[in-house]
Amino acid sequence: MSSGADNIVSTIMSEAQVKADANKAEAQTKCDAILADGEKRAAEEKEKILNDASKQADLRYQQIISEAKMNGRRAELEAKEEVIEEAFNKATEELSNMANSNSEEYTAALIEMIKEAAAEIGGGDLIILLKAEDAAKVEGKLDAIVDKVKSLVTGKNSGINLNSIASDVSSEAGIKTTLEIGEPIDTIGGAILKTRNGEIQVNNTIEARMLRFKKSLRSDVAKTLF
Repeated sequence: MSSGADNIVSTIMSEAQVKADANKAEAQTKCDAILADGEKRAAEEKEKILNDASKQADLRYQQIISEAKMNGRRAELEAKEEVIEEAFNKATEELSNMANSNSEEYTAALIEMIKEAAAEIGGGDLIILLKAEDAAKVEGKLDAIVDKVKSLVTGKNSGINLNSIASDVSSEAGIKTTLEIGEPIDTIGGAILKTRNGEIQVNNTIEARMLRFKKSLRSDVAKTLF
């Protein structure tokens, strides 16, 4: 091959090599750009996933703490409730013991419970329902009442004059009031009073009073205990 042809071939090869190198460099640049963009997006996605996971972990942590606090408060309330119930049970037990005694304190309280119930009804012809042991405590002087009491209990106790109670209620209610002992009831103590026709009844037994006052007393007991 002549030197002229060699020069031409050499020139073509040289230009081809330059173009190939340029294409290769451009391809590498594009490749590097694509890789860089991919790495950037991958890093952003990774950060997003980590942030989401961190938020989920924080949320779950707060949920666990909240549940623990709630369970702790519930356990505390249940423990307090047990103590309060124990206090009421103890009080009921002591009231029962007092009601089963012949103490003047209970007799006086029984009179007040009868008066209170009779006044709440508004007076009139009323029947008193008591436990058999308490019938003797409200034994009156009227023959009919005495006979009724004797049919319920044996023996005589220093009783309470029903006429006196009826007189007090008559004054308070502004209506003539009579009291008669009815059939015995199963109760710790106290009394149930009802009109003779049975249309109106007031339960003033110890159990009923404890139930009525329990809600208002609960806060006082809680303050005292805690």
